[in-house]
Amino acid sequence: MNLPLNAESRSDLLASPVVELRQYTLKPGRRETLIGIFDNHLIEGQETAGMTIIGQFRDLDRPDMFVWLRGFDGMEARKNALTAFYDGPVWAAWRDAANATMISSDDVLLLKPAWPGAGLDLSGSQRATQTDLEKASASSDLQAIVVIRIHQLQPGLESGFARDFQTGALPVLAALGARPLAAFVTEHAENSFPRLPVRAGENVFISITGFDSAQAHARHEAALAASPEWLAFEQAAQREFARPVEVLRLAPTARSLFGRRYDQRR
Repeated sequence: MNLPLNAESRSDLLASPVVELRQYTLKPGRRETLIGIFDNHLIEGQETAGMTIIGQFRDLDRPDMFVWLRGFDGMEARKNALTAFYDGPVWAAWRDAANATMISSDDVLLLKPAWPGAGLDLSGSQRATQTDLEKASASSDLQAIVVIRIHQLQPGLESGFARDFQTGALPVLAALGARPLAAFVTEHAENSFPRLPVRAGENVFISITGFDSAQAHARHEAALAASPEWLAFEQAAQREFARPVEVLRLAPTARSLFGRRYDQRR
């Protein structure tokens, strides 16, 4: 589903007013091990504790990176859900095996929707069951990719950049083949679960778009490079950036709730 320019009417369908974007650096060759542990053993335990496991992904450009998103109903709900999970039996059973695959798990951005209605729409999404996984290799869902663009901004500019992106960039992205799916900015509230660090002092705007395939995304990028409207937006935005834009090209795992099915809800 494309992200509407004025989406207040769909706010009741959106997942999670607080979202973590988590990027894990793994030991060489251990990503599939972690995905197996995560998909088979850690999803339901986290959701039973009160969070939403939005999506988990292979980074297409960094073979030792695992990227995932999880959401919460608020900062206090985040504290309660994380306490319940990390003090609970599921994490106790799988903690050592999961941690053994990792070099670092501290690259975490704490986020909130960039404007009313800019969160992720998970209505109609269903997580794959074991029966579904037997058919997954033949499914076109697995070709879809999610692209996350992380804009590091100068302090205090998130709201203005989000407004300009909503009105100036979203129509261009959609016209040139992207499916805008969500947009977030930094949640500046104090970390409610300090046992898990987050990147403090960040000022980010994050856009999430979907594509039918990596090839479709490549065609989109070529079209953007030739678009006067996009080039004008980028040129105007440059002075607001603290660092160059980071682009994550992500392939959802077989049990990711988000990313595999967005193209079925068009």
